[in-house]
Amino acid sequence: MNNSVEFRHFRYMLAIVECMGLQAAAEHLRTAEPNLSVQARQFQEYFAIRLFRKAKDGRIQLTKTGVAFKPIAQGLLDAREEAIAALIAIERGQICALNLGCAPFVDPELFQMVCEMHKEIVPDCLIRPTTGDAVHLVEELVVGQIDAAIMTLPISDPRLCAEAIRRDRLVACLPANHSLASKMALRPADLQSNLAVLYHPQRHPEAHAQLIEWLGEGGIQIQRFTRASHPTEMQTLVKAGYGLALIREGTVLDPALTTRPIAGVNWAVDTAFVHNRQGHPKTIPVLLRNLKRRLAVQPNKARATEVMAPSNAINGGAMRPPSSENNGQSQAPSWPPETKAAG
Repeated sequence: MNNSVEFRHFRYMLAIVECMGLQAAAEHLRTAEPNLSVQARQFQEYFAIRLFRKAKDGRIQLTKTGVAFKPIAQGLLDAREEAIAALIAIERGQICALNLGCAPFVDPELFQMVCEMHKEIVPDCLIRPTTGDAVHLVEELVVGQIDAAIMTLPISDPRLCAEAIRRDRLVACLPANHSLASKMALRPADLQSNLAVLYHPQRHPEAHAQLIEWLGEGGIQIQRFTRASHPTEMQTLVKAGYGLALIREGTVLDPALTTRPIAGVNWAVDTAFVHNRQGHPKTIPVLLRNLKRRLAVQPNKARATEVMAPSNAINGGAMRPPSSENNGQSQAPSWPPETKAAG
């Protein structure tokens, strides 16, 4: 790598790509066009890449590499700005405490990882964990009572930025001595009249509405159900015989319970890192970037989990819809792979 290549070179090249011309880019950067042209040529020649072709009218046509350069360079420059802002905030003593929220369906190990990673950035920063359902965490994020939260999607409040970081398959939770426990995998039809313990709708209304909609698409009609306020409470109700429940795969189970995958569907719960778009500690973007990097290289556990691609969307689904059935044939889900019953 050429150590003489600086952030300004990426800024120059990005301006050329965005302005679709050297003259327009030079005016935007307030520099001379010949100087910009020389640096653009040297940058491309050194790395043996071609970002654009110049037309006779002075405008440019992006190559395939040039199209890719725009988001890559913008991400690099954004990371630079975030890093500098975080360093300045730390230097000024502005990162003294972090109020971090956690929703019930979140993997406790993931939440602990986030806390520890911020400690790596600012060791003397006090972490104040806050647990609560989605409705309360969203309210506290909006008014600034907490700085960030690890939550399950969807989160639709436009004032919040929610970046999905992991996906876990939903599995059926049932008593180990239940008749359906003899199956290696359940079909959606097995849940009809058996799925009767759900997370309380008021705890995460958007997720509940989507789940009911997708269950309906899978031919499962829920008339009445028992409401649970926490995943551990769901297990207690299942153990007591109130019905089956859907839980995040990998959840620590009561010894009297077991789980079974559901074949032919791709139901999953998406976990996101959420923070206020306008006001948050300057270390939050750095923490999120480091978290996604670590999750991307973290060894997979013995359950089906997937690190989510970076996204700024705030309307991601908390649970993926079931594959529809057509003449009795299940469509292959995109994720996770369809689980087939043994035998």
